[in-house]
Amino acid sequence: DMGSKLLCLFLASVILAYYIYSPIPGDLEEPWKVMLIAATFRTVEHLAEAAEYLGLKNYMDVLILITTVEYVSPMSDENVTVTETEFNNITVRLYLPRRASDGLRRAVVYFHGGGWCSGHAGMKPYDRLTRQTSNMLNAVVVSVNYRLAPKYHFPIQFEDVYSVTKFFLQSSVLSQYGVDPDRVCVAGDSAGGNLAAAVAQQLLEDPEVKTKLKVQALLYPALQALDLNLPSYQENENKPILSKSLMVRFWSEYFTSDLSLREAMISNRHVPVESSHLFQFVNWSNLLPEEMKKGHVYISPTYGSSKLAQKYPGFLDPRASPLLASDARLRKLPRTYILTCQHDVLRDDGFMYARRLQIAGIPVTHDHAKDAFHGAMMFVSFPAELAVGHRLLNRYIEWLNENL
Repeated sequence: DMGSKLLCLFLASVILAYYIYSPIPGDLEEPWKVMLIAATFRTVEHLAEAAEYLGLKNYMDVLILITTVEYVSPMSDENVTVTETEFNNITVRLYLPRRASDGLRRAVVYFHGGGWCSGHAGMKPYDRLTRQTSNMLNAVVVSVNYRLAPKYHFPIQFEDVYSVTKFFLQSSVLSQYGVDPDRVCVAGDSAGGNLAAAVAQQLLEDPEVKTKLKVQALLYPALQALDLNLPSYQENENKPILSKSLMVRFWSEYFTSDLSLREAMISNRHVPVESSHLFQFVNWSNLLPEEMKKGHVYISPTYGSSKLAQKYPGFLDPRASPLLASDARLRKLPRTYILTCQHDVLRDDGFMYARRLQIAGIPVTHDHAKDAFHGAMMFVSFPAELAVGHRLLNRYIEWLNENL
């Protein structure tokens, strides 16, 4: 009857309104585009939750569908030759500029984001980013397809990107691609920024690697899994693209599919008391600028069981949490670019790392985008094209051009 049809229509409208109209921070430009992007991501997340609940598919397998939809084959154009090859048995997408070079070229080794569980060098936004980097800088770009969770857990992802970087840094390989050994950079966004920071640190300890990185570029990186209740996690718990619960899920899946770790992490009780000394490295009350601390009071951590840390020691490992590196180690790092976004759970990770590097005497360029959310730089192509995405992308390439 008419009444039940009207009721159905009303309910459908309410659900649609809830989906599209999520509270969007007032200082974001193009709010309608942001709402649609946020609604799309939320739909995929809800589908993933439903599929997992019904026992049809693992949550992350549904999330990986985004990767599949966005995939583009390696296609060369008039500026850049694009091929897929293997470095040390790991697939990489290689971007080689076509225009002549006066001397040896610069190079960027790039690690994509996606929470260590999804993403691909061949996704449209990554292909666009790496292709543009190669063309604008006349640089060789190596974009790495590391193995993903939940099939592979830490340290596999780290070991994959590290072994590609180490392979590429051999003088014979650099000369094969006409790369200047004094002008190589590692870069990545989100989980890829985490991997880039970890690779830069590990290279300092490796006597087999003679080539030193010139710079590292970390785009809204995840840098620590100790304190998952920082001001940025509290303020941005439900902001577009990366909610707190999804970030905690990514962190826990990186180490294990055991639900007990995720449950401990969501309540921020996963670090055992015997690791309490590590909190000095992520103590936001000492490391964040005043305006980021507003309205927040530092509370000492609540310690968890030693069992979890013994079973999954990865979350206490600097290769997973680069913020845990000692000051002595940070002092040897190269010049650094860090991008943070105001409306991002990972904002404070980037702020704390920038601060610690500055204290260690490393030249740091820290760009803080007050009007951006996590992943904003990836939205540079149709249909979800954001002006802020273009601005952040151009700024990153400009920095590389000046510093690499």
